[in-house]
Amino acid sequence: MDVIISTPDLSDKFDQQVQIVEPLFKHYGGLKQGFGKITTVECFEDNSLVAEQVKLQGKGGVLVVDGGESLRCSLLGDQLTAAAIDNGWSAILINGCLRDVEIIAPMQLVVMALASIPRKTVKAGKGRLNVPVSFAGVTFHPGHYLFADQTGILVSENNLLVNA
Repeated sequence: MDVIISTPDLSDKFDQQVQIVEPLFKHYGGLKQGFGKITTVECFEDNSLVAEQVKLQGKGGVLVVDGGESLRCSLLGDQLTAAAIDNGWSAILINGCLRDVEIIAPMQLVVMALASIPRKTVKAGKGRLNVPVSFAGVTFHPGHYLFADQTGILVSENNLLVNA
């Protein structure tokens, strides 16, 4: 990644333009910082839409998955992470669990989730795409921007790195 993300610097410079995500998420991927335009998936214990989205061109975007904080099954594994990398996604944020932690760890993608669990999800085709989702003290809107590093996660309506 050519651009260095510093959420503290962005927070200081754009204090009134950012929402700060509560520090609930752990980094699982090989990259620890990234940013991009948000695409949202709202799903509960069904990763059908997650699987569909990571197989589409990500164009450097961030997939924000609201799994309803479920700790009962995984919404992402190594195969979907590989698909996300192949299709140009920059990051995935999961309000829920993932699996295949040891395999995802070196993969070149920002991957954050609440926890890990071995159990897979059902695939019933349920969920909603590109709707505002709220968790961790923030509402994530499709088309807004997410910025992440090891310090934290910020969300803004605009790309703060343009003219930053």
